[in-house]
Amino acid sequence: MDQSPSTEQDASTPAVASAARPAHPYRAFAIRAGLGVAVVAVLLAHYDARPIFRILSRERPACFAAAVALYLAGQAMCAYRWQLLAALLKVHGRYREYLAYIFVGMFTNLFVPGLLGGDAARSVYLGRRHSRMGEAIASVVADRGVGLISLFWLAAIAAMFLNFAPLPRSVVTPTVVVGALAMAGFLASPLVARLIHLMPRSVRRAGGLVAPYLHNPAALIPAIALSIVLQIGLAVCQYILAAGLGLAVPLSLFILCVPIANVFASLPLTLNGLGIRESAYLVLFGMAGMRKEDAIALGLLWFAATMAGGLTGAIAFVTTPTPVAAGEAPEGLERKSLN
Repeated sequence: MDQSPSTEQDASTPAVASAARPAHPYRAFAIRAGLGVAVVAVLLAHYDARPIFRILSRERPACFAAAVALYLAGQAMCAYRWQLLAALLKVHGRYREYLAYIFVGMFTNLFVPGLLGGDAARSVYLGRRHSRMGEAIASVVADRGVGLISLFWLAAIAAMFLNFAPLPRSVVTPTVVVGALAMAGFLASPLVARLIHLMPRSVRRAGGLVAPYLHNPAALIPAIALSIVLQIGLAVCQYILAAGLGLAVPLSLFILCVPIANVFASLPLTLNGLGIRESAYLVLFGMAGMRKEDAIALGLLWFAATMAGGLTGAIAFVTTPTPVAAGEAPEGLERKSLN
């Protein structure tokens, strides 16, 4: 979850891309990737890489393939969640359209530098397809926000009711507090919507895009429910990976630890949470009695599974035409008219 487990860039759209990326995207990408690799390198050096690689070699291919397949099924659920959120803004499209754009975003996230590469791609594809760029951006922002809210809620619920390990108060208390704050923010969103006009202009413009969601948070409940199911599915994915390693760990422990770890991995500090997730697993699963080498190997396996899933997006990336914005002629027609 992720999210994400979050689970979340077209050269012909420089205005949108530049708005979604920092001023030096390649530098930001290199820093995030380098930091993730550095953290993993430190973990491997400190705990000896040889046993970790031996553990990784035990993974059964069938379990790895099943985890990737379940991860991809979760992305199909993400597409439906996004479709529901876009429909609230009167952006109506077919499910297969949203599914294709989700996979385009997955693939883009692997290679395009910048924090919001995949999200920018989804906004561009959906916005150009329906000539509703503002609403498309708002739907993607809401999709990301709903995913984080569900992640925080599930982590808090698991910390309160599934803490059989048990995890210490230093982990449980912040997790519950974050979940409570997310609930308070959700309930207070209509009040926030009414205060948008009092905010600075830059914040007011951004807030105006998502104001329909803030005014009616109850309409988000179906999407949040889907997100919670998705987060549980991500925990099941990693339970399957652990079973492939021969680890006898109860599913309840994954439902407890994976959402908490994904809260940390969702921070945009490294590429796809690399290093942060492994460190979180080391602490959380280690507190529950899992060997440190097994926890690190499990984190690396999950990173590999998400990367493998992301690569399947290449099919959608190649076969899905980039929608042409209203008023623009397709590239071939432009050339023809100039001759």
